[in-house]
Amino acid sequence: MENQQNLSPKARIWQIVAMIPEGHVSTYGKVADLAGLPGRARYVSRALKEAPEPLALPWHRVINSQGKISFPRDTLPWREQMSLLRQEGVTVNQGKIDLSKYGWQPDLMTLLMALPY
Repeated sequence: MENQQNLSPKARIWQIVAMIPEGHVSTYGKVADLAGLPGRARYVSRALKEAPEPLALPWHRVINSQGKISFPRDTLPWREQMSLLRQEGVTVNQGKIDLSKYGWQPDLMTLLMALPY
């Protein structure tokens, strides 16, 4: 594996998103924070759009800080994200997810050993 300290900001984001377990979600802002990019939530969105397909990132597990799917309501991407989350057992009500129930809280070992900084 490449030296984590030499990872590009996008690669750090991709690594964090890949760590979000099935049945959980994280916010764009939290992913940015964990990737060492505080205040760069919009950059997370851009990095996910530009992720190489072979990474097969669980992009659907990243939502906005209000606990909502960010795509415009009832669009194909909105429905796809909602469907993927529901398949993993996440309750999605009108595009909203309960962050207190489904929000990913990495444990201390993850924070110390696996994060790219």
